[in-house]
Parts: sequence; C-alpha cells; structure tokens
Amino acid sequence: MADGWIAWPRGADPDAVRRDVAVAHAHFTDSGQVSDRVRAVVGASWRRSARHGVDPESTTPRVELAGHALRDHRAAHPLAPVMPLLRRLLVDTASGPQLFAVGDASGRLLWVEGDHRLRDRAAGMAFVEGANWDERSAGTNAPGVALALDHEVQVFASEHFARGVHRWSCSAAPLHDPDTGALLGVLDLSGEDHVASPHALALVRAAAAAAEAELRALRLDGRVPRPCPPGDGDRLRLRVLGRDGAELSCGAGATALSLRHAEILLLLSRFPRGLTGAALGALLHERDASPVTVRAEMTRLRRLLGPGPLASRPYRLCLPVDSDVDDVRGHLAAGDHRRALDAYPGPVLPRSDAPGVVEVRDSLQAEVCAVLADHASSEVLLAWAEHPEWRDDPRAVAAALGAADPSSPRHAALRGRLHWLGGRSPSR
Repeated sequence: MADGWIAWPRGADPDAVRRDVAVAHAHFTDSGQVSDRVRAVVGASWRRSARHGVDPESTTPRVELAGHALRDHRAAHPLAPVMPLLRRLLVDTASGPQLFAVGDASGRLLWVEGDHRLRDRAAGMAFVEGANWDERSAGTNAPGVALALDHEVQVFASEHFARGVHRWSCSAAPLHDPDTGALLGVLDLSGEDHVASPHALALVRAAAAAAEAELRALRLDGRVPRPCPPGDGDRLRLRVLGRDGAELSCGAGATALSLRHAEILLLLSRFPRGLTGAALGALLHERDASPVTVRAEMTRLRRLLGPGPLASRPYRLCLPVDSDVDDVRGHLAAGDHRRALDAYPGPVLPRSDAPGVVEVRDSLQAEVCAVLADHASSEVLLAWAEHPEWRDDPRAVAAALGAADPSSPRHAALRGRLHWLGGRSPSR
C-alpha cells in the first residue's frame, strides 16, 4: 500500500483495499504489529491510538459540548462566518449522500450537516455536534489525524481504529487562520466509499482553501474582526456588560468569547498577579472545579487567543486589561454620573452563575446604586429610573421620585410604579 495521504490511488479496487486493511487491522489488534499493506500514516495513527488507551472494540467519542455551551462556542468560533460558503460547496452541490462536519482545533465537532439518513446512522457512533473526534478520544479517523498531523488525509473503512466506524470512510483537511496561520479547526467529509476517492480529497482541500480565503476577504471588508495576534498591542479590552458572552479586543482586532471563556478572562483581569488552578476553579464553580477541568478550559482558551496573552503557574494575563466595568467605575469616581449610566447597558455577564462573576456583578450594581442615589443630579436620577436595566429597580425609582416635582405627572407615574414594585416612597 502506498504511503500517501489518499486511501487508494486511481485505478485501485476499493474492495480489495478494504479486505487487505481489514486483515491488517485484525492483525494489529492481536499482535501490535503493523502490516506493510497499511499506509504509513494510518499505521502511525494506530500506534498512537493504542498508546492513548483507545479500545478498538468499545470506544465511543465523548460528547463534550451541548446546549448553551455548544451554541456559545459555535457563535464565538472564528469559522462560523464561513459556514454559508461551506454549505454551498459541500451540501448544495453534493453528488451523493454524504455528511460534512467542521470541528475546532481540539477535535470537537461544531457542525455536522448533510444527508438526514446518514446523520441518523452517524449518531449511533457519536459522530454528532459536540463530540470530540480527536485521536485520543476516537482513535484513527480523518478529522483526528488531520489535526494531529496538520495535513489533509483520508481514512477508509477498516483503517479506522474503532471497529464501530469500519463501515464509514472520510476525507479531512485542517483549517487555518489566514492572518496568523494558527490552526482553527478541521473540515471533514464522511460517508461511504466515494468519500475516500482521490476526487473527494481534492474537493475537501479546495473547500478548505476557499474557506480560508473567504475568512480573509470578510476581514478585509470589515465584516469580521481580525484576531488579536499573540503579544500584539499594549493593552487588552474586555466587554462584559449586558452580554451573554464577551468581546476581547487588542489593537484593531477583536475576538468573540463564549460565556465560560468570558468568565475566565474577567476573573483573571480582577487578579493581575494570577490565580492557581484551585482558586480559579472555586471562582468559576459553586462547588470547586478540579484542576484538570480548569486546565482543559485554559487550554481551549489559549488555542483561541494564541499563546501570547495567557501565562500559567499561576494562571494570569500577560497584558494589562481594561474593561467596560472599569469604565463605569471610572466615571462614577470622576463624578460624571451621566456617562456612568450611559456606559452601563446591563449587568456583568447576566447568564453567569460563577461565584466570582456574581460577586463582580453584585458589587458593581451596589456601587452604581449608592453613588447615583447619593450624588447624582435630578436629571440623572430621572434618566436612571427610565434606563432599561433599572426601570423596575425600586432603588432607582425611589431616588428619581425624590428628585421629581411633586406636582408633576412624572412624580405621579413614578409613585405608581414604585407602589407596584413594592418599594417605599422616600421621606421628604
């Protein structure tokens, strides 16, 4: 068998290749020896799979992302803007039943689309969104090998390490950031024999190149922000107010963050000297997270941002960080209460229940209330009571009521709203 990246060369008989590889796979699982009938790239992956402890008889990939976590990660992932192009190339014009999948740099599948009957079959082996098909989790498979070697590759039938995948074939290619060259993820075609043909690998390679070119064009047009290169710029800028996730900016580039990654960066920005894994875990989870869980999250965050902004032992940010939380506090300290109110679109990461984030959220809420109630002008107090975030807060309504003309319609409206909210009118 040739040592190349294609499963079988033009003119070869796929059935003969299948029989030879099936015998070689059985021989390897019995003896640990790789037959010379197996491509070198596949044999090396079999050995890695065995070293990782993958069981060829029973291994099923782990589903690591689901629900909000999956949606947040997909929305923040830099490959999300090129998905319409990939659908046009690999779904709308497909010549036969096939699935196409896009995974992140750690091997987790973020999108799995295509033929509905194949999707139902694929679910039986956990080839689903959120599952990790890295070699360590699933053994030899095209997405996993492509990520491990950073090269396009095909895996045909019994070349898969896990026997439960032997009825499938796949072609995959890595996807890179067009500006930095960083590995962003992987593109995969899965199905029956035809997706292991030389033509299929050429198609995947071309689609990957098109996706990278599309991402570059979207950035040049300003429709997608450029990433923050490792170590670029003097400061980082974090936006967390009124957001489900966050946005991290550095120079002219910006990166959308999932809720978990937003929580981590916000907490690290509060502790410039750094946090141990145990301390960060306690701030992220009501019940302390294990250091292994924290380490895995930091690894994913480092893959997203590059190695420059983050350091370990302890975990800390290598660049100074400004945030919109700091903006609000700065305006309050300067006595510019109207700007503080305008800079406060909503609570800190309102969907987060991480103890450390809840503390930041509550302390900022309390600080805004105390300063505005005691020091703001009547104009600002009235604007405060009409702010979407504060309109139903008795503290804001009561403060505005005390500043309103008792004979005005606004005073009556505020008094009625405060009564409905169960608050007490201020003594005059």
